[in-house]
Amino acid sequence: MRGARHRRMGYTPPMPAHTARFRIGQVVRHLRFGYVGVIFDIDPVFAGTEEWYAAVARSRPPRDKPWYHVLVDGTEHTTYVAERHLAPADPPREIAHELVDHLFGGFDGEGYRPRQTVN
Repeated sequence: MRGARHRRMGYTPPMPAHTARFRIGQVVRHLRFGYVGVIFDIDPVFAGTEEWYAAVARSRPPRDKPWYHVLVDGTEHTTYVAERHLAPADPPREIAHELVDHLFGGFDGEGYRPRQTVN
């Protein structure tokens, strides 16, 4: 119960690196909607509100698996996506988003290099 209380208070415990399928800076594709984007943050478990989950997560993806914050290519917005809805972009490509240069140090052909470590 302690973990649930901390999440309600805005605390997300650190996630062991081996539990996330994707990494910060990785270019991914949404399996259902087809858009491409780059991961800029990872939550070890769903960290949104019950209201958001009920309204937006209609396929009811697992809350106890990683969720990813993604800059969407060719837009000005971000998305919050359950791990099961993502796949690596093949091939990875550069993303057009106004925050890419702020968050990343450049594209190396395989993904983006983060400017700093994000919790």
